[in-house]
Amino acid sequence: MKELLFSYGTLQLKKVQIESFGRKLNGTKERLKSFKIEQLKITDPLVLLKSEKEFHPIAIPTNDEKDEINGTLYKISLQELKKADDYEVSDYVRIKATFESGKKGWIYIKS
Repeated sequence: MKELLFSYGTLQLKKVQIESFGRKLNGTKERLKSFKIEQLKITDPLVLLKSEKEFHPIAIPTNDEKDEINGTLYKISLQELKKADDYEVSDYVRIKATFESGKKGWIYIKS
């Protein structure tokens, strides 16, 4: 079964995809309304090693239609979704969302 996962941050990086999933993901550009991006300082050494970035974007719901996040919607397996869960630190929680195209998929937001 395929899952849809929206990435607006480091899961879009080829290095992170290969080290997390063992392959480069293919996706389509997508937009999510009523969310904004803030920056989160990462302290997990494994995540820092993969991303090579100290600060990662984190989505915050705003309930304001003018706010939006651009990213990529990837088609992945359930096993790969679990690997994405392993990559994200505890500050993130995975929720289901409806994107501008009408597709529904998973996104990690601030917990």
